Amino acid sequence: MRSKELSIELRDRIVFRHKSGEGYQKMYAAFKVPKNTVASIILKWKKFGTTKTLPKAGRLAKLSNRGRRALVREVTKNPMVTQTELQSSSMEMGEPSRRTTISAAFHQSGLYGRVARQKPLLSKRHNSPLGVCQKAR
Repeated sequence: MRSKELSIELRDRIVFRHKSGEGYQKMYAAFKVPKNTVASIILKWKKFGTTKTLPKAGRLAKLSNRGRRALVREVTKNPMVTQTELQSSSMEMGEPSRRTTISAAFHQSGLYGRVARQKPLLSKRHNSPLGVCQKAR
């Protein structure tokens, strides 16, 4: 599990001490922060000129977590609802999305549009050992 992000003030203090010529060892002892963290903060400052959190890579999600949870809740309540109906209900919630987006949200939540395989009907003969009928003996 990842640890929490350091505050911007703490990162700025680390950079200030680096500018004043203090070494990594003294800084990580003073701030009680791992040495690699101190090094990565300074490296980021040298590369980008800032200590603020930069935007992450990748496309933003069209459907919010709240909207995704609402759709999953609706499907678990009524499994026979269609994606078109779900699309119209997501429009009502204020989160317009395509059917493929809704399908991807379900896959992310572990739900798939599959039909259960029918269980074969078993008779007493099938349940007996070696498949021999008890009356035949």
